[in-house]
Amino acid sequence: MTEVHLTGRPASPGLAIGPVTLLTAAVADRSAVGDPTQEASALQAAIKAAAADITGLIATVQGEAVDILEFQVAMLEDDALAEGAYDAISAGIAADHAWRSALDAEISGYRDATDEYFRARAADLADIRDRVLAHLSGTDTARIFGDSIVAGEDISPTIFLAADWTRGGAIALAAGSPSSHVAMLARARGAPMVVGLGPLSWNGHPPSLALVDGDAGTVIFDPEPETRRLFEHRMLAANAARAVADAGRAGPACTADGRRIAVLLNIAAPEDLTGLDPAICDGIGLVRTEFLFEASHGLPDEDAQYAVYRRILDWAEGRPVTIRTLDAGGDKPIAGLTIDGERNPFLGLRGIRLSLARPEVFRVQLRALCRAAVHGTLKVMLPMVAVPSELDGAGGMLDAEFAALKAKGIACARPPLGIMVEVPAAALRAEDFAAAFYSIGSNDLTQYTMAAARDIGAVADLNDTGNPAVLALIAQTVEAGRKRGVEVSLCGDAAADTRLTTALLATGLTTLSVSPIAVARLKAAIAKVDA
Repeated sequence: MTEVHLTGRPASPGLAIGPVTLLTAAVADRSAVGDPTQEASALQAAIKAAAADITGLIATVQGEAVDILEFQVAMLEDDALAEGAYDAISAGIAADHAWRSALDAEISGYRDATDEYFRARAADLADIRDRVLAHLSGTDTARIFGDSIVAGEDISPTIFLAADWTRGGAIALAAGSPSSHVAMLARARGAPMVVGLGPLSWNGHPPSLALVDGDAGTVIFDPEPETRRLFEHRMLAANAARAVADAGRAGPACTADGRRIAVLLNIAAPEDLTGLDPAICDGIGLVRTEFLFEASHGLPDEDAQYAVYRRILDWAEGRPVTIRTLDAGGDKPIAGLTIDGERNPFLGLRGIRLSLARPEVFRVQLRALCRAAVHGTLKVMLPMVAVPSELDGAGGMLDAEFAALKAKGIACARPPLGIMVEVPAAALRAEDFAAAFYSIGSNDLTQYTMAAARDIGAVADLNDTGNPAVLALIAQTVEAGRKRGVEVSLCGDAAADTRLTTALLATGLTTLSVSPIAVARLKAAIAKVDA
C-alpha cells in the first residue's frame, strides 16, 4: 500500500509507531434464531453479561473512568432501555436486530439532543449496544494487544480501558473529539491520540503499520522506509527529552528567565497518589470529590469524607491541598442528588448552585472539611460560582458548621474559601468576590466563552483555550488576584497542554495544576519559556 498521510486534531500528546489494529462496527452473526420467548431470554442474558463485563472492569480503574463505566451499568440495568427491543421481539424480530434498532434510535436521539450532557453520552450508548451484540452473537468484543495503533471511526470507553497502555500504542480516529471521554482517559494514561482524520478508506487493503504524532495531529499509514527511519529518530529524541524531563520531575519549575512557577496536582481520587513522591509537586491544586458520591456509594457521611480528606492531607506532608466541594450536575449526574431530566444541566442547577439548594448534603461536606483542616494546609474551593452572593452563602454555612464543631469541642479549623473561575461572569468581575483565592477552570471557562461544547467534534476547533477571548478572561482574573493580593491558579486541561504554556504564563499565571502524568512534561515546557 502507498504511504498515506492524514492530518486531524491532536487529542493526546506523544509519538508512537506500531502495527495497525482496525476497529470495526459490531455485527451480530447468529447461526440460529429462536421463537420470541427464546429471543427475549437471549437478549436478557446478553444484557446481564454485558453489565457483568463492565462491572468487572470498574474494579480495575479509578477516578473519572469509574463514573463513565457506572453510567453504562446504570443504563443496562434500566428496563426502559430495552423496552423497545422486547416489543420488537414479541412481533417476531430477531433479538440482535431488535436490540440494534432500539439502541440506534436511542443513540440518534442523544446525538440530536439540545442538551450537551445527552450528546456526550451517545458514545457510551454505542458502547453498550456493541457489547450486548457481541454477547448475542457469541463473539469477543474488540481487544487491543501490545503496542497497536488503533484505527477506526471511534473507540469506546470500555475498549480503551480494557487495554494495557503501559506497553505503548496510540489511537487514530476518523471522528472523535479532543474533549471526549476517551481523549481525557488517553491523556491521563499517556497514550498518543489523533482525532478528526476523516474517512479511513482502505479499498480492501488495510494498512499494516502506522506512525502517530499526537503533538501535531498527524498519522502516516504504511510509511516508506525512509519516513519510518526519520520518525524513529524523532522518537529517540523525544524519549531522550522525556528522560531528561522525568529526571527533573522532582525539581522546582522555573522559566528560562528565572521565574518560579508552582506546579500542583489534579486528582480524582486518593488512589491517584499511590506510588507518587510528594516532592514532584508544590501541593494539590484540585481534589475532585465527586468520587465520594458515585451511585454505588450513595451519599457519604461525615466520617467517611473526613477519613478521605485526611488521607490526602497526610500524603501532601504539609503542602497545600485544595479540595473542591461537590461539583455535581452537568455531565456528572448523581442519583438522589441531581435533577433527572433537567433540560439543560450545563446551564442549570450544578456546582455551588446545587450545593446551596441541598444544604443538608453540603453542610456534611463542610463539617468534614473543617475537621480535616487541622491535619494540614487545606483550602476549600467552590465550583461554578457566578455571583458574589453564592460565595457569601457558602461562607456563611462554613462559618456556622465550624462554630458548631468548635462548640462541641471537636478538633477543627476554618479553611480558606476560594472559588473556581469557570463562568465568564466571574472572570469579568473577579474583584467583586471576597475569595481567599481563585482557581481558573479552563474547561468550562472555554466552553462557556466560546459557546462550543467540549465533547462535540464538529465544534472542537472553537473549543480552544488559546483563543484570545479566553486568554483575556484569564489575564483579567490574574490581574484581579494581583490587586486583591490573593493567589490565582489554573487547574483545567489547558494547564497540561504544553502548546499553551507560554501563552498561559504570559497572562501572569504563576501556578498551574495538572494530572500527575503531566508534571514532568509541564516542567520541561516551563523551563523553555523566556519572557
